[in-house]
Amino acid sequence: RPQRPPRPQNAKYGTCSLRKMSAMEALELLDRLVDESDPDVDFPNSYHAYQTAEGIRRAHPDKDWFHLVGLLHDLGKVLALFGEPQ
Repeated sequence: RPQRPPRPQNAKYGTCSLRKMSAMEALELLDRLVDESDPDVDFPNSYHAYQTAEGIRRAHPDKDWFHLVGLLHDLGKVLALFGEPQ
C-alpha cells in the first residue's frame, strides 16, 4: 500500500515541540476560545468537556478510558488559538 505524503499540519505539529502543556492547561486554554460551531453558549468550553466526561461516566461507569476520551475530545480546538482555522 503506498504511503501518503505528510500533511503540512503533521510537519508543523507532529513533533509536539511548539508548546508543551498539560491536559488541564489545554482545557483552561479552551476557555479563551469562542467556538464557531456554537458561538452563543455562555459557559466555558471546559465545562462542555466536563459535562461530556460525566455523562459518559454515568452511562458507562466501568469504562474509565472512555471517561477520559470524553474529557479530552475537543482539545484539538486549542490550535485555533495558534492560528489554525476552526
